[in-house]
Amino acid sequence: MSHVIAWSGAAEPIVTAKLLDIAVILGLLALIIVVARLAGAAVGKIGIPPVVGEIAAGVLLGPSLLGMELSGDLFPIEQRGFLEVLARVGLVLFMFVVGLELDISLVKGRGKVAGSVSVCSIVLPFSLGIGLAKVFVETDATAALKPDGVDFWPFALFMGAAMSITAFPVLARILTDRRMHRTETGGLALACAATDDIIAWTLLAVVLATSGIEGSHGHLPGWAIYLAIPFVLFAIFVVRPALTWLTSAYRKAGELTPTILSVVLVGMLLFAGATEVIGIHFIFGAFLFGAIIPHENAAALRHEILVRLEQIAVLLLLPVFFLISGLKVNIQGLGSEHILPLVAILAVAIVGKYVGAYVGARIQQVPHWQASSLGLLMNTRGLTELIILNVGLEKGLLSQELFTLMVIMALVTTVMTGPLLNFTYPQRRVARDIAEAERAALGDEAVDRILVLSRPGADNEVPLEVAVAMLAGAQPAEIVIADLQPQGRLLDLGSGLSGELAEMAEAMERQQVLVRRGEEVGVPVRVIAHPSADVEEDLAELVQVLAPQGVVAWSDDPSLDAVLAVVDCPATVVATGTERFPDSVPVSVAFTPDSNGDAAVVLGARLAVARQVALQLPAEGGRRLATIRAALEERGLRVTEPMTPDPDSGLTAAVIDVAAVDAVPTASLGARSEPDAVPVDFATVDLGATAAIGAE
Repeated sequence: MSHVIAWSGAAEPIVTAKLLDIAVILGLLALIIVVARLAGAAVGKIGIPPVVGEIAAGVLLGPSLLGMELSGDLFPIEQRGFLEVLARVGLVLFMFVVGLELDISLVKGRGKVAGSVSVCSIVLPFSLGIGLAKVFVETDATAALKPDGVDFWPFALFMGAAMSITAFPVLARILTDRRMHRTETGGLALACAATDDIIAWTLLAVVLATSGIEGSHGHLPGWAIYLAIPFVLFAIFVVRPALTWLTSAYRKAGELTPTILSVVLVGMLLFAGATEVIGIHFIFGAFLFGAIIPHENAAALRHEILVRLEQIAVLLLLPVFFLISGLKVNIQGLGSEHILPLVAILAVAIVGKYVGAYVGARIQQVPHWQASSLGLLMNTRGLTELIILNVGLEKGLLSQELFTLMVIMALVTTVMTGPLLNFTYPQRRVARDIAEAERAALGDEAVDRILVLSRPGADNEVPLEVAVAMLAGAQPAEIVIADLQPQGRLLDLGSGLSGELAEMAEAMERQQVLVRRGEEVGVPVRVIAHPSADVEEDLAELVQVLAPQGVVAWSDDPSLDAVLAVVDCPATVVATGTERFPDSVPVSVAFTPDSNGDAAVVLGARLAVARQVALQLPAEGGRRLATIRAALEERGLRVTEPMTPDPDSGLTAAVIDVAAVDAVPTASLGARSEPDAVPVDFATVDLGATAAIGAE
């Protein structure tokens, strides 16, 4: 089978091939798919998005690992033209899928935060990218990174745009793999990435349109670029309403028929071709057509289209694109003079995106840890960055060396996201946030629950009062009293049960006092009391079954360490010998600047609210303590300084003293935060009714 193919690569001369060997092409496609799947599976096992492995596989099959000669033998240059065509078709399909998955409804309710994060995370890296381009051009050692014949501003604007991209599909995959899409942070990240996608692709289209670089089509004069705006308006206000026919036809047929799919494919190809002819790039047309496919009442239709097109694009055509890109990357061609430019590119890309997203989130009062997580997630570039870099290379806006450096940046920024997220958003916190989201979804069916580990011979009304305060008036709620006592020898019939029965009866009577006390304060109290062959193991299982929102235990409880090792909620440790607190005494908190210190202040404030007394906090404790005092006072608590000892007797007035667990050994109550806790926002944390608390 003979064909004549003219193929022009961005960094290769035009080559005319007299023979297209279909057997070679089929063999190469099989090799590409196998290597891509193996590489994706390998990196997926260590928590890296599979797409990173597939991109890396394309790079390794090129001259970066194999060298120019071996790479040329494995992928003959006369056969690459057909692979280039397949790669471009794959890009059209993929960009259509990206547009189809773009869900504007993600932004609803999060518009301000999403807009702020997206704008800041684009403006800062875009500006830094332009600045870096200027440094490259004005420095003799890096001046060659700018292609010859390209003016400064087209080069600089493209560098800025390339630094500003977030890969929405890769980010969504990371969130799904970590189950973060079910959390508030994950939903916010998707909303920000969706907004970022719209702004960034629009920005890139404008950069290419104004770059003055002539497109490869040569069909229309330069002024045709101004047809882009009318074309977008035509797509939104004319084509999009007409596409509602797809939804009606799908409902009528009950499935995705060949006719419906043909209409989608034809529209996708025509839109891609139209934007290429206008002078932007075919990827924008494919993305635009996917974005205007109806979303209202069309979830099943869009899902079936995705299933049909995504598999062929992801499994076959995109790996070909990775290979074609990898053939243009030559890491072996880099020298020591490229180390500093690579470091500068990484610094601008990572810092610009992270700081921009972080600042944008903090402007909208997003907590520090959540803003930091958004900054890391928005750094995900992956496949989307690779697409843009190929466009820049094709348009002559990137040199071969700079293209290689930018591909390395795309891989590094994507690989780093998962490991760094383990610090800002650990899996244990993800699981806790998912549980909170599920509880919120249950609405009135969700029950706030505090587990109290009682002790025989102790005044268990103290931990009961603490448990009531920890609930902060939540409804519905319950307190579970666990009174598991070590089981002695196995009892035989007639072996003297009177003593055992007497102990059980005494325990039940002891717990009934707590049940009645719970009824008085309006909180149901449930008792779990029975002998246990292994108290620690049974309590650990009980914690997992109950999933409490808090735990209260005595400091001398033998099971305390075992329980604290498995709970994922705040805990309060009551000092041995603590008796019922006198009425009207204030609550005094010994503040420490850590998560347990925050937990101590929350517990102290809730006790002060429940008992209608003042809260004592130290006068000195840095900016954090000053912020806490101001927030609590704003909410109506009377916050005072701890009382000084009497100069004659050295005694101080009675208080309920609270501290971080193990921070003050003499404290009556020790507070421990949940594992991987985030800083408490004292302006919003639940405290109960806070009007005029502690007023004199």
